[in-house]
Amino acid sequence: MSMNDYVKFITQTVVQHYAQPKDERKQQKQLKKEYKQPFLTKWFGLIPFAFFSIFKKRG
Repeated sequence: MSMNDYVKFITQTVVQHYAQPKDERKQQKQLKKEYKQPFLTKWFGLIPFAFFSIFKKRG
């Protein structure tokens, strides 16, 4: 990818972002936050999360 292609891509992305209404951008940001994965699953996989769930149910 040449430098001109990269600059063109970045410019298009920024223009598309700011062409959306502010309310729509806020709504997309809120949806992204709601979909966020739990910390243990994101960084360490499913196994630590499973152990945590088991110990949480016991206690």
